[in-house]
Amino acid sequence: MNDSAAINETAQIEDRTAKKGFSRFAPTGARVVMGLLFFVMGLNGLLQFLPPPKPGEIPPGAMELTLAFARSGYMMQLVGVTQIVVGALLLANRFVPLALVILAPVVVNIIAFHLFLAPQGLPVALVVLALGLYLAKVHAAAFRSLLAPRA
Repeated sequence: MNDSAAINETAQIEDRTAKKGFSRFAPTGARVVMGLLFFVMGLNGLLQFLPPPKPGEIPPGAMELTLAFARSGYMMQLVGVTQIVVGALLLANRFVPLALVILAPVVVNIIAFHLFLAPQGLPVALVVLALGLYLAKVHAAAFRSLLAPRA
């Protein structure tokens, strides 16, 4: 065996050994947590099985926006169904890059909502953002063609 073959084999063994730690479960854990979060919250948006916030817990601006979405007659249902479908895709490990692309504007709105209207929920929103960014990094190869300057 020549030196380059030995070095290559050593590198492959090191790669396999490194993937045996906790880090090999991180993408699956992030995907499942994010999938559960969006699936359950989407279902709650449609079925309202979680207790609603008490009066006064929601800042006035956040309440006005939520009521406007509810009065539209479709927005809350659209967001709920989108969250259910995307959460199910993440949980099933199917079309994960597509699910992340669909979720991107939802996550941006979650961050903006909590940043400007309901800051008490910002820590959870930042965790959702971190999970989404981590999963995007894990699936970076799937996004290369989307980020090409020319088609």
